[in-house]
Amino acid sequence: MAQNDTDPATILGQIRWPLRLTRLGMTAERGARAFWPLWSVIIGTLAALMLGLQDLVAVEWVWAAGLLVAVLALWALVYGVRRFRLPPEEAALARLDNSLKGHPIQAALDRQAVGATDTASLAVWRAHQQRMRERLASARAVEPDLRVARSDPFALRYVALLALSVAILFGSLMRVQSVTTMGAGGPDLAQGPAWEGWMEPPAYTALPSVYLNDITAPGLDVPEGAQITLRMYGEVGALSVTEDVSNTGGASEETAQEFEVVRSGELAIDGQGGRVWQVAMIPDQAPAVARDGEIETTYEGESSIPFTATDDHGVVAGLARFTLALDEVDRRYGREIEPEAHPDLEVPLPMPVAGDRSDFSEMLVENYSLHPWANLPVRLELEVEDDRGQRALSQVEVLDLPGRNFFDPVASALVEQRQALLWNRQNARDVAQIMRTILHRPDALFRDEAQAETLRGILASLEQAVPEGLTDQQQADLAQALWDLALELEEGDLEDARERMERAQERLQEAMRNGASDAEIAELMQELREATDDYMRQLAREQQREREQNGDTAQGDPQNMMEMSQNDLQRMMDRIQELMKQGRMAEAQEALEQLRQMMENMQVTEGQGGQGQSPGEQAMEGLSETLREQQGLSDEAFRDLQEQFNPGQQGQQGQQGQGQQQGQGQGQGQPGQGQQPGQGQGQSGNGQSLDESLAERQRALRDELSRQRRNLPGQGTEEGDEAAEALGRAEEAMDGAEKALRDGDLPGAISEQSEAMEALREGMRSLGEAMAQQQQGGEGQQGMAEGGNPGERRDPLGRNAGTSGQTGTDEGLLQGEDVYRRARELLDEIRRRTGDAERPTAELEYLERLLERF
Repeated sequence: MAQNDTDPATILGQIRWPLRLTRLGMTAERGARAFWPLWSVIIGTLAALMLGLQDLVAVEWVWAAGLLVAVLALWALVYGVRRFRLPPEEAALARLDNSLKGHPIQAALDRQAVGATDTASLAVWRAHQQRMRERLASARAVEPDLRVARSDPFALRYVALLALSVAILFGSLMRVQSVTTMGAGGPDLAQGPAWEGWMEPPAYTALPSVYLNDITAPGLDVPEGAQITLRMYGEVGALSVTEDVSNTGGASEETAQEFEVVRSGELAIDGQGGRVWQVAMIPDQAPAVARDGEIETTYEGESSIPFTATDDHGVVAGLARFTLALDEVDRRYGREIEPEAHPDLEVPLPMPVAGDRSDFSEMLVENYSLHPWANLPVRLELEVEDDRGQRALSQVEVLDLPGRNFFDPVASALVEQRQALLWNRQNARDVAQIMRTILHRPDALFRDEAQAETLRGILASLEQAVPEGLTDQQQADLAQALWDLALELEEGDLEDARERMERAQERLQEAMRNGASDAEIAELMQELREATDDYMRQLAREQQREREQNGDTAQGDPQNMMEMSQNDLQRMMDRIQELMKQGRMAEAQEALEQLRQMMENMQVTEGQGGQGQSPGEQAMEGLSETLREQQGLSDEAFRDLQEQFNPGQQGQQGQQGQGQQQGQGQGQGQPGQGQQPGQGQGQSGNGQSLDESLAERQRALRDELSRQRRNLPGQGTEEGDEAAEALGRAEEAMDGAEKALRDGDLPGAISEQSEAMEALREGMRSLGEAMAQQQQGGEGQQGMAEGGNPGERRDPLGRNAGTSGQTGTDEGLLQGEDVYRRARELLDEIRRRTGDAERPTAELEYLERLLERF
């Protein structure tokens, strides 16, 4: 072997870089153990500066902390220098050799001690050294052990690292430089103590906050009501604030100041480093509200009052205030004496459910027929309010408080006496005398003796209470009884409706002959339209009852019958009104006479099919009944949800809301065919909770629908399959509603019930189309109306009036009411409730989902 193979320099040359890196790692180990206090102090100090702690305390505390940090840093430096020693090369060589198997470095540097003259021994030694030198090629630097747990048993270094992590997340390196202004010779020495300021606009403006330190321009635009916050650091009194933009303006040296901007002016921070702004306040404009458009009143007395409202940031609430215009009231008869004191009638204005409230138009829909001032002159004033609390009033308008009009003479007289009794209870004797006059010959005024007996009972109660004076409760009860009787008389039998229609026609003819104004003609035409609609409803009901009692009878020769649609009738009335406006009174009177004759000869027509109902008609009738019962269950679930969030609030509506609710409770909440006795509100007869009772009824209704779906006619046709598929979806939705009711999830149950009703309606439409196709081409099936189907019943205007299976009947839902009017009433009621911010969040969210759906 050559001599240089055993030379230490040659051997160490093979491991030069692993040895250097190992020695460098050992140096880092010793440095970490020696200087961990120093870098812990440095890191902790940097974290405090990045968090800006120096800006939160007085400068004296900053100097004291700086001195303490300097002392700790000096001690840590001395501690590290005394403990730190550079590692020798022999130690690095030993660590590297220990990391290799068999210690090849030491073996390569060793020399043979014995047997150097023995050839065999020498060969073995050289082979051993050769293997060791080969192992040197696999030498790698030893990783340093930087753990200093033994030197830092309290883990103070981790506290410093945690503080630095927090500073990186929530602090800024920019804050470190602020400490330079606190020492002598700093770049900001001439600026004095630091300060900070913020301008926070009102939340409803949706404007961002402004950091005043970044505003170097002399002008500053600030919305009215903005909050300005100022913080002064350093020596107290070194900086002061002078402002005249708030109600407490002036000069102040307080280190923390907050004030509200209420006017334009100047804001100045006086002292070294101060700043001055000319504040231009952006005023918050007051809202505005005005009546807009014509007031519409329905036959039942429900009025729609349109209005518009504006505000720069949005209107939050509104109110309609009705005050009796006493100087405009006709003070004759029962109103000669002074009226009793009644509070102003105040009704919340509906607000948009979603969208911009800065400029909108809405409709106030209410029924004031039951109010003592109904149809009397009142002063209407609208009031709105914005987020800042500013209020605005509309121009006062004198109008007649909308209410229901009565065409029947006796009903009109009773309503007049009711109003006299509500005007002042001192009118009780006069009211009783007039009621006795009405009862003098009851057979001439009342067609039903029961109505006369009802009036006698009211009269007896009134005369009994007169001597001692009417109490508030007696006055309210008598007024309600008179209203109910008047309503019964007004909505009486067919003869009453015919008389009202004829009377309206006569008044219109009289107006034509006397040359009435356009306004009077429009009012009389509206009266005629309402009376005609009422007559058509009564005519359909009367002839329906006759058919049920007397069986199906022929109505005459179908070739001599003519069917009119409702649009045809409306166009005829519009033509009469147009002719009167144009002054062509002769033509208008002739058209009115034709209308009168047509209405006199009007009758309900019925198809000439076989006796009884067809399977399709029976199926439609069953589905209609199922739909009615599902609607009733949904109404009960909704009332239970309301009671859950507003206990005791149902039925406690104000007097002005009573008229609006009139007639809306018919058919709601009635027990279905599957309902067991005792399953009403509260607890069911077997002790079940209301939700469990509703769930049982929902299950029974689902089973009934399943039975109806199995027996559905028209199977095999496209329309029949569509009907079966829709009813299948309805059954699934009912199952989901049942599960939700059992779990107490009322909003979920109502949503499922809504889907079930929609699927039921779709199934009925498809079934009607299937039936219509099956009946095309049938012999002997022609009815009195063109294209009539067997068993199809139509009213004089061509509308479906019975369970005929015709597409779009849905007659079970509304019992003959005007579909569009009822839908509008429900939608307006949902909007009114949604605008009530005091309702629970869950109910408001449910109502908003209803508005989005419908």
